[in-house]
Amino acid sequence: MNYTQARSFTYGIFAPRLGGRLGAAFDWGIMGLIVINIVAVLLETVDPIAAAYGRELYVIEVVSVVVFTIEYVAHVWSITETRAYAKPVSGRIRFICTPLMIVDLLAILPFYLAGVFVVDTRFLRAMRLVRVIRLLKVARYSESIRSLGTVFRSQQEKLVVAAAMNLILLVLSSSVMYQLEHEAQPQLFSSIPATLWWGAMTLTTVGYGDMYPVTSGGQVAGSLIAVFGIGLFALPASILAAGFIEDSQENTDDACPHCGEEL
Repeated sequence: MNYTQARSFTYGIFAPRLGGRLGAAFDWGIMGLIVINIVAVLLETVDPIAAAYGRELYVIEVVSVVVFTIEYVAHVWSITETRAYAKPVSGRIRFICTPLMIVDLLAILPFYLAGVFVVDTRFLRAMRLVRVIRLLKVARYSESIRSLGTVFRSQQEKLVVAAAMNLILLVLSSSVMYQLEHEAQPQLFSSIPATLWWGAMTLTTVGYGDMYPVTSGGQVAGSLIAVFGIGLFALPASILAAGFIEDSQENTDDACPHCGEEL
């Protein structure tokens, strides 16, 4: 196998639907390693477990970083097989700057930073938490998560409108409640920004109970705001559901009705 063939073979492992069984096995292996790594990061915060199994957890970290580093380098090296990134230098630089590759870099960067620079304990704790970002690497190897990204992009205008409507309702409801409750509860409803916490908890139907209206007008307004919030805050979910249905129908239209293979 020469240089070009090796690069093409490597790219086939990463490319969806081109890697075959080897590519599928690689995807599942990486996802399994990501899950193990995230569990290890979580267990590191439990002092008794960290004290008893610190060496084992560190071995998992080192093995994970080695595998993720090889994956990162191999992906950058083989990406010139595509037309979009065919140029050896500029193509690879543009590819490195894509969101998923930035996630891949952030997944391994804390390990090397901690090994090269002399840092304090607080920075090391922050870097360990940054490793949780490795969970986002699953997006590269999961067809379902890639489909979620497709739906977000196709419905982004509707989602932006829904988010804007929710924000407007949040500000209006908090302003109304501030006017109704400020005199009765000046410490809790001290300003409109402070009342935004109540608005967010009410519109999302969480209701921690630390802030609530005591006046008759505030209680009536709060009830109406909660009812509006149930409908309006559920709007993004319905938009995404419609997007998934459209995406599923498009994929079905492109597949053979008998065997399910892509036409």
